[in-house]
Amino acid sequence: MRPWVRIHDLYVARMVTIAVFATWVVLVGLDALMAGVNEIGAVGQGDYTYMSAVAYILQTLPRRAYVMFPTAAVIGSLMGLGQLAATSELIAMRALGLSRTRLAVSVALPLLVLTALMVVNGETLGPMAQRSADSMKSAQRSNNMVVGRYSGLWAREGDTFLNAQNGSEVAEAGGSRIQLQDVRLFEFASDGRLESVAHAKTAEHGADGWLLRDVQRTWFEPRAVTRTEALEEHWASQLDASTLAASASSIWRPRYMPASELRAGIEYRKRNQLDAGEFEEHYWGRWFYPLNVLALCLAAIPFAFGSLRSGNAGKRLFIGVVFALGFWLMQMQVVKFAAVYRIDFRLAYLLPPSVMLLVSWLLFRRRGA
Repeated sequence: MRPWVRIHDLYVARMVTIAVFATWVVLVGLDALMAGVNEIGAVGQGDYTYMSAVAYILQTLPRRAYVMFPTAAVIGSLMGLGQLAATSELIAMRALGLSRTRLAVSVALPLLVLTALMVVNGETLGPMAQRSADSMKSAQRSNNMVVGRYSGLWAREGDTFLNAQNGSEVAEAGGSRIQLQDVRLFEFASDGRLESVAHAKTAEHGADGWLLRDVQRTWFEPRAVTRTEALEEHWASQLDASTLAASASSIWRPRYMPASELRAGIEYRKRNQLDAGEFEEHYWGRWFYPLNVLALCLAAIPFAFGSLRSGNAGKRLFIGVVFALGFWLMQMQVVKFAAVYRIDFRLAYLLPPSVMLLVSWLLFRRRGA
């Protein structure tokens, strides 16, 4: 009985894997290099040094590898097949009776293994390393600041401790303002006694300093506890607003979360009647990640076949890369369209890969696969 995986399958898989890894290293390296250039602007803030920036970039590599893998898989697959075509090995395999479909399966096998590894990476090492990098960066940029996985951002100024669950920079016509959400202020007396606890829906930093909105404050006196409420309240603080917002947002970025945390975030927001669209977008993106990789590669592989003797292999590979990456951009637009018009994200993620697989099947049939 003949083994299902034969020596030519292993040979094609080896060529494709080498090409994918080479492309992968280049893409991740370029992405890390550009990120490193951006990090230079943060060097000198607090204890954040050039070595700290290098350590930060190194910790983000698993996440960058996960993001870059689909593109590397497409380009690497076509480069591997192009190498086989350039040495006439692909023609020889076709002369031995191997169909284009069988060769496509040989390409898909190593990609399935690598995709499975990336799925595991995207759920474990990638988010953990990214969160560790963000926490390290926030702590070194401000000695009085720390980022917790579940408790949010903590910062200290004198005898006042701040806790914020999220933060962002809001663009405006005259510039931008920093906004923190779900803020708590713990104020202590000089003897260590808790004087008050304030909870504000938002804390905004503008030209006039910090402004707390929808404030509920509880005062702890020696013999009584009182509570006050205010729609707005000014807060005199010298904490760096941009660092606070960047640190708070780093722990609650859905695109860096594993599927389990995304699911918990969706359930929490739906229970509290909040918008869960961004969490749903990235949650279903995790599930359709393997299908996207496979569909991208299968849609581009037919361009590596055809009249290989005519010397147009390079042109065909270029067209295939543009074709595959064009579909990848199309999927991004379909997902954004679904977010705007409240369409089920599962349909948005399923439609482009289905179109790509259909096109791939038609191309194989037209060329006598």
